[in-house]
Amino acid sequence: MFQSGRRRHVTTCLAALSLLLASANAQAQSSSTLIRIVVPFAAGGINDTAARLLQPYLEKAFGQAVIVDNRPAASGIVGTDAVAKAVPDGHTLLMVASSYTVLPATTAKLPYDSERDLVPVVLVGKNPLLFVVNPKVDAKTLGEFVALAKSHPGKLNYATPGAASQTRLVTELFSQRSGIAMQQIPYRGGTPAVQSVVAGDTEFTALSPLVSLPQIAAGRLRVLAVSSLARDPQLPDVPTVAEQGFPGFEANQWVGLLTTAGTPKDVVDRFNTEVNKALQDQGLAANLAQQGMSPGGGTPAEFGALIAREIENWKTVARAANIRPD
Repeated sequence: MFQSGRRRHVTTCLAALSLLLASANAQAQSSSTLIRIVVPFAAGGINDTAARLLQPYLEKAFGQAVIVDNRPAASGIVGTDAVAKAVPDGHTLLMVASSYTVLPATTAKLPYDSERDLVPVVLVGKNPLLFVVNPKVDAKTLGEFVALAKSHPGKLNYATPGAASQTRLVTELFSQRSGIAMQQIPYRGGTPAVQSVVAGDTEFTALSPLVSLPQIAAGRLRVLAVSSLARDPQLPDVPTVAEQGFPGFEANQWVGLLTTAGTPKDVVDRFNTEVNKALQDQGLAANLAQQGMSPGGGTPAEFGALIAREIENWKTVARAANIRPD
C-alpha cells in the first residue's frame, strides 16, 4: 500500500508539473506574438493618442495583439531606456515625441545613447508650435513683439512646460535669431504654461495647437506666428516665423516610432511599410488632425536624419544659451 500510495503521489506531482510547464509554454508563445508599444509618458498625451490610433491598424496588418504600455517617469527617460535594453526581436516599439531630441542637450547622463541604442522606424505625425502672447501685450505681430522685448531687455517672461522642454529651446533659438532676452518660467506641463500666459503671469509661450487653439478661439491668447515653414491649415491667416523676417526658421513638434537597435532590418522595414499605409487612411488622418497633427510617413533613414539633425541643433542652441545639462 505504501508503494502504491507513493506512486500515486509521484504521478500526481508529475501531472501537476506537466500542467505548469504547459502553461508556461503557452504564456511564452503568447508573449512572443505580442507587439508592445511603449509610451514613455502618461495616458492622454499625444504620444499615447498616436499609439492608440495606430494600434488597430498594426493588429490587422500583423495578425497579432498590440498593447500600449505607458511608462511615465523622468521626462520619458525610464520608458525609453526599457526599449533601448529590450530584446531586439521586433516585438517592442517606442512612441517618442520631439522631446527625445531635446533630452541629449538638457540631460547630463542618459542611460542610453539616443542615436546608437534605438533605431528609427517611421515619423507618425507632426505639428508646428504657435507663438502666442497675452492679449494685453502691446504687440500684434512678431516684429512688434521683438521691438517690445528689445525695449525691455530681460523684463519679459516666457512660460515653458518644463526646463528641459522643446518649448524652452525653441524660444531660446528664436531669441538668439532675433537678438532679444527673456526670462524662462517653467511649469509642470503645457496646460499650466498656457494658463500662465492667459492669466498674464507670463507674456509669451510657444506650444502646440492642441493646447493653444481653444484659448486663441476664446480670445484669451493672441497668436503671432507659427513655427513651421508653411502656414498651418488651421490658421491660414497667421504668418510663419520665417515670413516675418527670420528666413529658414523651422521648429516642429512630432511623434514617431523607434525600436531597439539590432532589430532585423526586414522587421523595421515591415513596420515602416504598414505605418505608412495606415497614415494614408483618411480616418486616421482626421483623428490626427483633431490632435493638431498632420500625418508623417517616410523612410526609417529620413526619420533618422531628422533625429540626428535635431539632436545636434538643440545641443548648439543649449550651448549658446548657456543651458547646462542637469
